[in-house]
Amino acid sequence: MLVKRIIPCLDIKDSRTVKGVNFVDLVDAGDPVELAKYYSENGADELVFLDITATKEDRRTFAKLVDQISENINIPFTVGGGIKSLKDVEILLKNGADKVSVNSYVVKNPDFINELASSFGSQCVVVAIDAKFIDNDWYVYLVGGRIKTEIRLFDWAKEVENRGAGEIIFTSMDHDGTKNGFACNALEELSQIVNIPIIASGGAGKIEHFNEVFKSGNIDAALAASVFHFNEISLQELKIELKNNNIPIRL
Repeated sequence: MLVKRIIPCLDIKDSRTVKGVNFVDLVDAGDPVELAKYYSENGADELVFLDITATKEDRRTFAKLVDQISENINIPFTVGGGIKSLKDVEILLKNGADKVSVNSYVVKNPDFINELASSFGSQCVVVAIDAKFIDNDWYVYLVGGRIKTEIRLFDWAKEVENRGAGEIIFTSMDHDGTKNGFACNALEELSQIVNIPIIASGGAGKIEHFNEVFKSGNIDAALAASVFHFNEISLQELKIELKNNNIPIRL
């Protein structure tokens, strides 16, 4: 059985780590390189760095910061935000990123997923999906949760798998930053629809939430931000608790 992964997520704005609630009201959470080093040394399995305003500001992802991060950590990390070309990805991978995360751009240009998978391999293509539950269905949102589409979460998830994505990060906008738990029902349904790894995102507030999400469906990893950034949950304590609950985890 594959071990489950715990992934701290660092949202980056103006070269600082930030965190908000429901994608708004951002507050400073520290220096991304220092946080990355801390997580790498204290049990994180992977890291995700998202340049959260790159798409809105129509600029490329922070290649220089990626280079700094890769020099300071020894665990895999994913980078996303503003990626629009194979050249963008080539630079990020060359600078040390292991995987890239794409979101808004591929919703409008889905063939780009195929191009990425063909050029770099599915193993480094992560599609991030931000969605909100409205009128009894989940709808995909773009540009950091600013723009609603008529695309349904489960339809889009199946399509990105078919196009060659190697992994999906699903963030429930309704749960993001609330610390009330992950969107376990949606995640369970998602795990029945796709056969690629799913990273649960949005809503972690206490250790029990990680237990719940791993037991609710075939979820491969759990991603969280503020509970780690502000030392509300210790990575080591979390992993020991998961192990005690018979969840396969790397200590």
